[in-house]
This record gives sequence, structure tokens and C-alpha cells, in this order.
Amino acid sequence: MIRVTYSIAIDPAEIDESFVRASGPGGQNVNKVSTAVMLRFDVRHSPNLPDAVKARMERLAGSRMTKDGILVLQAQRHASQMRNREEALEALLELIRAATVVPVKRRATKPTYGSQLRRLDEKGHRAKIKKDRGRTDD
Repeated sequence: MIRVTYSIAIDPAEIDESFVRASGPGGQNVNKVSTAVMLRFDVRHSPNLPDAVKARMERLAGSRMTKDGILVLQAQRHASQMRNREEALEALLELIRAATVVPVKRRATKPTYGSQLRRLDEKGHRAKIKKDRGRTDD
């Protein structure tokens, strides 16, 4: 099991890795060796993730999530396949960790008395400036 947080661990069998050729510069190595990693993780059907984490993960993943709920991460920064695997796995773990954070609910508050006074003073000041732009009676 891969430990994500103290209460969440995922099974390595849930992670599907495939290797493809990386794009970009790299000379002959880029044409011969499949070093880029495509990591797939089925978020919706993972038995190790709570439902609330799954829902937040779908929101955080954005376009990296397929319609079927499969998260697809690609890593191709390094020339080494092993380092790209580590980078893709770390990106997955970071996304899961970010999804475990429960957002703080916003509580509606009233404006303070001082802020109301400042707002009204500024409104009066702007109104006077605009009034003074008009024609003068000479």
C-alpha cells in the first residue's frame, strides 16, 4: 500500500502505468526509448478513497479527468523512465492530498460601522467632484 495521508493509503494495483515516447528535444534517445509515463488512476471506483475526497478530486483534476472518472497524468520532464514514474506518482499523491483538505465554509458577515462610514464619505466625495464638473452660473 502507498501511504498518502495517515488515514488514506492506495493499492499500487489501482495505478496503471504505460510508457510512451516523450516529445521535445533529446536526439536519438527520444526516438528509441519510451521514457514518458502515462499514469491512470480510477478515482470513482477506488475503494480506498472516501466519497468526499473523490468529489473534490474530480473538481481539482479538471481536464485531466476523463468522463469515466479516470485520472490521467503524464510525466516526461526527465530523460529517465524511473524519474518520470516517480514524478507522475508524486503528482497523483499531491492531488489526493489536496483533495483531502476540506474547504472552509464562508460565513456571511456584516460590514463594520467604520467601513460603512468610509464608504459613505467616499460616495459624498465622488458626488461633489462630479457635481463640480457641471456648468457654472455666471
